[in-house]
Amino acid sequence: MENSLKLKGLKRFLSGISKPVDLTEGTPWKVILKYALPIMFSYLLQQIYVLTDAIICGQVLTAGEVAGVNDTFPLTFIFLQFAFGCTAGFSVITAGCVGRGDAKGTRRSFAAQIYLSFAISVLLTILSIALLPWMLGIINVTPANREVYDAAYTYCLIVFIGIAAQMGYNFICSILRSIGDSVTPLVFLVISTALNVGLDLLFLVPLKMGPAGAAIATVLAQFISFIACMVYTFAKYEKLRISGDEWRVSLQSMKNHLIQGLPLGLQFSILAIGIIVMQGAVVRFDITESGIMLADTPAQNGYGAANKLINFLMAFFNGLGAAVLGYNAQNYGKGEYDRIKRGTLQSLVMMLIISFMCLGAALLMARNGWYQYIFMSADKVNDATIMYGNTFLYIDMITYPLLGFLLVTRSGVQGVCKPAYVLGAGIAELAARILICTFVPSLINGAPIDANASHLAYASVCAADPGAWIAACIVLLIPTINIIIRKRH
Repeated sequence: MENSLKLKGLKRFLSGISKPVDLTEGTPWKVILKYALPIMFSYLLQQIYVLTDAIICGQVLTAGEVAGVNDTFPLTFIFLQFAFGCTAGFSVITAGCVGRGDAKGTRRSFAAQIYLSFAISVLLTILSIALLPWMLGIINVTPANREVYDAAYTYCLIVFIGIAAQMGYNFICSILRSIGDSVTPLVFLVISTALNVGLDLLFLVPLKMGPAGAAIATVLAQFISFIACMVYTFAKYEKLRISGDEWRVSLQSMKNHLIQGLPLGLQFSILAIGIIVMQGAVVRFDITESGIMLADTPAQNGYGAANKLINFLMAFFNGLGAAVLGYNAQNYGKGEYDRIKRGTLQSLVMMLIISFMCLGAALLMARNGWYQYIFMSADKVNDATIMYGNTFLYIDMITYPLLGFLLVTRSGVQGVCKPAYVLGAGIAELAARILICTFVPSLINGAPIDANASHLAYASVCAADPGAWIAACIVLLIPTINIIIRKRH
């Protein structure tokens, strides 16, 4: 009897914490923060996926294999971020229906996203696999260094085969967040992350499956998370149980979802292309004048370790940004323009606080480069890897207030159904990164970049990040003022 009562109490507790948040009521910053915290933790756990691979791979694999896995990040990022951007953009339509109290419209939007997510995941899988060898060449990873190339190719191939799992999970999470439930995705992600850790250890340590094992573990865990979350969503939320003619989605509805989703997906992909450009520039610092890659790949490993730490800390930025998108979308659907203004301004203040907190954490972890020992075994860490990693870390983190402003304004503008500005900001980011990485390092070095290039030349590559953020912020400044602050809709 006692156990039964405890079980019922636990169920009530879980039901209470996963209750959707009405983003159109209450003090804006309190509502946004309540909604954002589970999303932040979800993003942190998603980074743990990456960190788990990095930690175990760094301790088990060779330096060449570690470099290969590190090099895959921008390549997988471009396709996975397109999928993430599309699903986030689609959810703007759903959140607008929720804000208006349109239950039938919410379910039709859900159905449209099921169709679109399936189609996009199939296209992305085919395209990514077909372009993989070419993309590896873009970042200067070639068969000339067989160990690095094989590790990168194998890891990417498996992740690309599993794009549908990532797309599916992001899609169902976006749906849940659009109705105000940011807790349920976190719960299932906790389970999936634990599974990922277990599978990583199994595949990499006793089974010794190498980079392939790490990739399989990640994809498998994501697939399980997607299926479990999908089943739970249909079971719990009657408002999302599609039936009868609600499965019949008009072409106009599909078009409306694509108008919101594709620009954000393209914007995220453009961001990833810029990261690929940076990765390619970093790789050149490990290549000698004769075209041979250094055996210990210090630039790639140092930059890769710092990048993983930065992405982990960015979970807080991305979580708040996602919350602003959902908040603005619901309030835009209801016509609450004053709440949009107040919520956006308050979110900018919260983002500034977060940026300084993350800066402090990064500076502490950079001491003696000790964060690198998390991602690599001690024999792979040296003065060169610490120098490369810390340079990138310092430049990025010091300028994180810029990134914070960018993420809030971009999400805010997307939330009020102005995706063209978001795409324009992405194009500005890409242009800035390409220009800086292509021309500035060689100009500073006074010669083509290779393993003997100056430290200042490498620092200029790292400066491509804040340069890109400034360019994007300039593009978003006018719509932020006109659409949100001055309430011109």
